[in-house]
Amino acid sequence: MSRLVSLGDEALIALDTIADRASGLLVPNMRLGVTGLSRAGKTVFITALVHNLIHGGRLPLFEPVHSKRLARAYLEPQPDDGVPRFGYESHVRDLVEKRDWPDSTRAISELRLTVEYEAASGWGRLLSGGKLHIDIVDYPGEWLLDLPLLGKSYREFSDDALELARTGSRAGLAAEYLELAGSVDPDADADEPLAERLADTYKAYLQACRNESLALSTLPPGRFLMPGDLDGSPALTFAPLPAEPDSARPGSMLAMMERRYDSYKTLVVKPFFRHHVTRLDRQIVLIDAMHAMNAGPEAVRDLERALADIMLCFRPGSGSLLTGLWKRTIDRVLVAATKADHLHHEDHPKMEAIVRRLVQGAIDRAGVTGAQVETLALAAVRATREATVKEGSDRLPVIVGTPVEGERIDGVTFDGETETAVFPGDLPGNPEEIFRESDLAENHRFVRFRPPRLETGDNGATLSLPHIRLDKALQFLIGDRFA
Repeated sequence: MSRLVSLGDEALIALDTIADRASGLLVPNMRLGVTGLSRAGKTVFITALVHNLIHGGRLPLFEPVHSKRLARAYLEPQPDDGVPRFGYESHVRDLVEKRDWPDSTRAISELRLTVEYEAASGWGRLLSGGKLHIDIVDYPGEWLLDLPLLGKSYREFSDDALELARTGSRAGLAAEYLELAGSVDPDADADEPLAERLADTYKAYLQACRNESLALSTLPPGRFLMPGDLDGSPALTFAPLPAEPDSARPGSMLAMMERRYDSYKTLVVKPFFRHHVTRLDRQIVLIDAMHAMNAGPEAVRDLERALADIMLCFRPGSGSLLTGLWKRTIDRVLVAATKADHLHHEDHPKMEAIVRRLVQGAIDRAGVTGAQVETLALAAVRATREATVKEGSDRLPVIVGTPVEGERIDGVTFDGETETAVFPGDLPGNPEEIFRESDLAENHRFVRFRPPRLETGDNGATLSLPHIRLDKALQFLIGDRFA
């Protein structure tokens, strides 16, 4: 990733790292990045992680809990006053009281979780003081997919974007934009209304790619889908143009597009990279692999391409005690397929094999080295339970839960209150099958379930949010910090 930034930027990043390290001299801190593409469940993951640590959740595979060395966990004010706070309390209310899934991530946010524990070794007790700050940084994966733009000229961006827009099902979605862009003379005088029409039709095409039935993932520029306070600004009013001349005439349409593309990188992409991505120590990437598989091989290949782009954006490396003072690298990356509770546990190994296949392809493309990369199938909040039903002489493994109001199964529309049993189908035993046309969508039923009612313990206290392998994820991401 260093090739995408200048030496001056690297110097500023080093100064930021030194300042971060200095602030952690008294109490060690680590920054955990949580990202993923649309519908992957980032908000649910963070809420469940914090809820389980604060409320003493069932985390047997998280070693500090298993060995009873975890004293307590609690929230504290975050160190970055200029970043919105992650709305943990409101998200808990949504999940626990309303039994609704919280809104998706629309911008970056942060939360500081402090954990007090007994270190396992004498050196650990001496160096850490038995306290660790975990700064959780939540950001949309669509923003991360913008980072490769730092190494691309406007011409390169246009060529890549237009080639992608002409392939597969994207071609039909991009038809209006491609027709309009093809009619533009790049050397003509700059035309603001035309620029706005180009940007609007290009954004409409990107938005259509996120349609439920397509589930496409590679959709930069990311802020076109999540503009925030930049909505309507010139920095977000550009689009790729085909067959431009070698150089832009001052005052031309091409010159306007190039300038705004460069402004987008300067005002949006580079600050996000410097102030957030380069400060991360660990990273989890959440993916909705089942949704992509249901949409078909094109969506699966697009997810693999997006994962490769995401892996390329990180600064991997094991680091050292000395270089770590000014150079921050991500030494552990976890890629996790969410919604494992929509599968019977017998299919979980197949899902993990599929994720490993996707990640290996991404690693091969991105050339990621120096960091530990693991894969996992998990459910940060388990919305179903497993059961067995008899059908003739056969016994079928099913999952039982409360479908979200409006969900339909075999012609029945659910009211959001009635439980039902669903046979989720079988995943392919060979991960390569997800890249080929098949009847996978017909063999697997994807139903949205409401969050569960929380159980109560023997003492009458409400238990923490149930999960699948959240403890295993925690152990990989932060377990070594409690040695």
